[in-house]
Amino acid sequence: MGPMKALITGGAGYIGSSVATACLEAGIDTVILDDLSTGRRDFGEGRNLYVGDIADRELFELIVDDHPDIDVVVHCAARIVVPESVADPLGYYDSNVGKTITLLHNVRNAGIARVVFSSSAAVYLGEGGGGVDESAPVAPSSPYATTKSMVESILSDAAQAGDIRAIALRYFNPIGADPRLRTGLQSRTPSHALGKIMLAREAGEPFTITGTDWPTRDGSGLRDYIHVWDLALAHVAAMQRFDAVAPASDPFQTINVGTGDGVTVRELVAAFERVTREPMPVVEVDRRPGDQAGAFAIVDRAVEQLEWKSQRSIDDGVRDALAWAEKLKSLD
Repeated sequence: MGPMKALITGGAGYIGSSVATACLEAGIDTVILDDLSTGRRDFGEGRNLYVGDIADRELFELIVDDHPDIDVVVHCAARIVVPESVADPLGYYDSNVGKTITLLHNVRNAGIARVVFSSSAAVYLGEGGGGVDESAPVAPSSPYATTKSMVESILSDAAQAGDIRAIALRYFNPIGADPRLRTGLQSRTPSHALGKIMLAREAGEPFTITGTDWPTRDGSGLRDYIHVWDLALAHVAAMQRFDAVAPASDPFQTINVGTGDGVTVRELVAAFERVTREPMPVVEVDRRPGDQAGAFAIVDRAVEQLEWKSQRSIDDGVRDALAWAEKLKSLD
């Protein structure tokens, strides 16, 4: 078998582009399918970019005609904004579930057996601020999270039926950028806590901590922030070890991808202060509806199955996110 080739849907977005870069470094050829609704065209340059919809059958057939040697599909394309999913559930179910079913039909019909799926820790309950392993209860709390859980069920059933084999990587909270700044977060207004701290600093305003009475070590919410480059390397490991992890006898697997450690909002602010060497003023307000204490990943399965472990610290993530935000100004 020659070098592997991966089709990455959403490969011009934040995570997909990081995965593509990591693939190229590992000697895996890439093909990218992205509608550029949020992705950046420059993230697809030199990477066999096809611009269009993941549910466009003719486009998919064209891609497979051009690249009959695709070994694996890495499915990162999705709409991901939680409040938007609450306001537009039909749009989210259509994009993230309906179109994925069409994509999977096309993948199966092309004879491609392997799928790596971008799932999310949002599928977990995440109430207690503790660790969750892959057997923890699945209880999605938004239409966005439900789309991830539904696609996992679809992949599981399709795998049992022999249509495909699949590994669902349940991402925790990605931050940072490619350390060499080739790709990063394409949005200037990220919705996660680190993005909000960065926006507050730019505006010269204090950062707002929502909820200080959570059952965590300092009362602020807790997340497991995984550096996007570590996350990208987990995908490479899943591709390279795919047949051992998801053999025909056990064709669907879920694997947590996180650091194995929680970081509270206050600790994230402290990391930001360490990296910038400046104080970051905060104001404290009550919890917002729909907020949760959070959870961190129990990562034994990733270590065992993927032979992968995160290497980068929260400070690395903050530093790379800030460096990328500066670079993004010059790109636009």
